[in-house]
Amino acid sequence: MKASTSRRAVRLGDQIMREIGTLLVEEAQDPRLQLVTLSGVRMNANLRIAEIFYTVSGDAEHRAEVQSGLVQATGFLRSRLGRALKLQFVPELRFVFDEFLEDMVYGHAPQKD
Repeated sequence: MKASTSRRAVRLGDQIMREIGTLLVEEAQDPRLQLVTLSGVRMNANLRIAEIFYTVSGDAEHRAEVQSGLVQATGFLRSRLGRALKLQFVPELRFVFDEFLEDMVYGHAPQKD
C-alpha cells in the first residue's frame, strides 16, 4: 500500500482514529476489544484504504483474539464511521498490530509463533 502524506489524508486519518476509538469504548459489545489502544491511522494515496495501528497487552494468543475481534467488527465500525463522518466513500479498514510501538515501550519485538 502506498501511503499518502497529504494534509487531507492526515486529517481524515485523525478523524477515523478518533471516531473508531470512541466506537470501541462506547459501543463495541465484544469483550475482546476492551483495552485496545489505537496508535495511528495511515491512509493510502486515493483514501480508499485505512490501515489502523493498534496495541494491546498480553501474549500472542490474546493478540490473535483481539485481531479476530477487530476483523469481525469491521463492518459495524465502517457503517458507523460512514454515518459519523458523512463520507461519500468509507475507506476499507485494515487493522495492523503496532510492533514499532511495542518495541519502543518494551525494548523488544513481540515473539512470532
